[in-house]
Amino acid sequence: MIVMVVDDSSFMRNSVKNCFAELQIPCIAIEATDGEDALVKLGDTKPELILLDWNMPKLLGIDFLKRVRADSRYKSLPIIMVTSESSRLNIIEALKSGATDYILKPITAKLLKEKLTYIFGAF
Repeated sequence: MIVMVVDDSSFMRNSVKNCFAELQIPCIAIEATDGEDALVKLGDTKPELILLDWNMPKLLGIDFLKRVRADSRYKSLPIIMVTSESSRLNIIEALKSGATDYILKPITAKLLKEKLTYIFGAF
């Protein structure tokens, strides 16, 4: 599975990769440090899933999400927000803006597996 992990924290990007390893799901991780970096890399790759933080420099995750969803090529690309933003209004905004799902940090392998099963079927 090709996964784009968009988070300004290298610790969080590594945590996501470790979750895939723990689940024994082969994963090619494309790492982006902010929304602008992710937009550039999105044009060069074909991820099957994006895991996206909200708070990042240069371009917030929610703004990245809105830009990606405005492009018809990415309408069906699963995007999961993985963030510490726990406000109900933020969750609603993300889902209305096209997030496929929402995970509150910290991410765990068990929770990731539940989300992947929901989106892709059995894992």
